[in-house]
Amino acid sequence: DLISSEVQAALPKGHTIRPLSSKDYEKGFLQLLTVLTVVGDISKAQFLERFHYLKAHNHEYFTLVIVSPEDRIIGAGTIFIERKFIRNTGLVGHIEDIVVDEKQQGKKLGLRIIQALKYIGMKTGCYKVILDCDEKNVPFYQKCGFTRKGCEMAWYTADDSPKAKL
Repeated sequence: DLISSEVQAALPKGHTIRPLSSKDYEKGFLQLLTVLTVVGDISKAQFLERFHYLKAHNHEYFTLVIVSPEDRIIGAGTIFIERKFIRNTGLVGHIEDIVVDEKQQGKKLGLRIIQALKYIGMKTGCYKVILDCDEKNVPFYQKCGFTRKGCEMAWYTADDSPKAKL
């Protein structure tokens, strides 16, 4: 009930949008993420461990995928919900990892993912939904209804420090 029927109806014929599934390891989910950044050599066991963690926290993490008629993952995005003290213990949705297969771009699939994630943010009671993006992507996100606010900052740990320990 958190997937917008309007977004589903606006997808190209034969395409669906749905939550990430444990079977999506074989359907190209991790390969799709390489369009964004380094993914690493993730085994199916590692994928399933992370998938089951996220599923156990499905009130906070929502990863959606767009599936082609050929049953391949061709688009994806995540919104996670942060619990705040400010704004009367308000909720903020953070959109992350928006990606569309390079061969499928230009079909408004990225727009549909953003619309679906904003809908989840609205339905879960977020007072705002935010995201960070590269400067080159600002016009796209403005078309999706976002406005420029603030400045993104990042700090990366050393390459030899432990990773993924939470």
